[in-house]
Amino acid sequence: MKFETIKFELTEEGIGILTLNRPDNLNAMSFQMFEDLHKLFDSLMINLDCRVLILKGEGRAFCAGLDLKEVNLLNMKKKPDDYKKFYYLNIPEVLKNRMYFQWRLSQVIIKMRKISQPIIAIVHGSAAGGGFALTLASDIRIAGEKARFNNAFIKLGLSGSDVGTSYFLPRLIGMSRAAEILYTGRFIDAEESETIGLVIKVVNGDKDKLLDEALKIAENLLTKSPLGLRMTKEAINISLDSPSLETIIQLENRTQTLCGSSIDIKEGVSAFFEKRKPKYPLL
Repeated sequence: MKFETIKFELTEEGIGILTLNRPDNLNAMSFQMFEDLHKLFDSLMINLDCRVLILKGEGRAFCAGLDLKEVNLLNMKKKPDDYKKFYYLNIPEVLKNRMYFQWRLSQVIIKMRKISQPIIAIVHGSAAGGGFALTLASDIRIAGEKARFNNAFIKLGLSGSDVGTSYFLPRLIGMSRAAEILYTGRFIDAEESETIGLVIKVVNGDKDKLLDEALKIAENLLTKSPLGLRMTKEAINISLDSPSLETIIQLENRTQTLCGSSIDIKEGVSAFFEKRKPKYPLL
């Protein structure tokens, strides 16, 4: 599978490495990058050879957010097929274009949560605006010592709530801290990001050390049941919006019953008693 703005490689062990690949533009998100990400995430919905996904950026930044140079393309005359979703709206043409763009970008974030693979984001340099949103939608975040995060939308005359930031951030670090960050758009350095729980750790050194740390986590996840990981991510997603403890307990009961009836449980228990790493078959 070939892409214009991203790179994807899959190791023999089942670790996918997704690299945002517009280093000359600080990996700013172009319309083509949206489409490349959609294509990859659509494939990962069914490509279960990939068990864990690492997300990183090429060059000296993770992602500088939306490529503002492409904003004028919102006035494009030729529109993708999906644009017909907005044909019925009795609003100016330029607004329809912006609605399509906003919808297409936001669906990338939704697909990140829908795929079964846990996503480990490793952030070096800047993760701003849309780049910030990509990190928030990931399952696990690791930062390099020069990492910087900010909610850039609010500084551009837009709302500070965009593509999931107002959903994920309060759940990650609490409402009060999240509100201040979303309102001000200030930068969060690596040290603060670890202190407030935005990232699980800060890794000193170059990008290779950051990737090594992510690979260690990914390799640990590979020793877990593929079905178990899939069900865990599904439960986490649902629990974010659960109305009650009882609802989540019922979900977890279903999950454990399904996992306990799979072939993975036999291998997991055998490996535990034999004090070895389990060897789970691919789904």
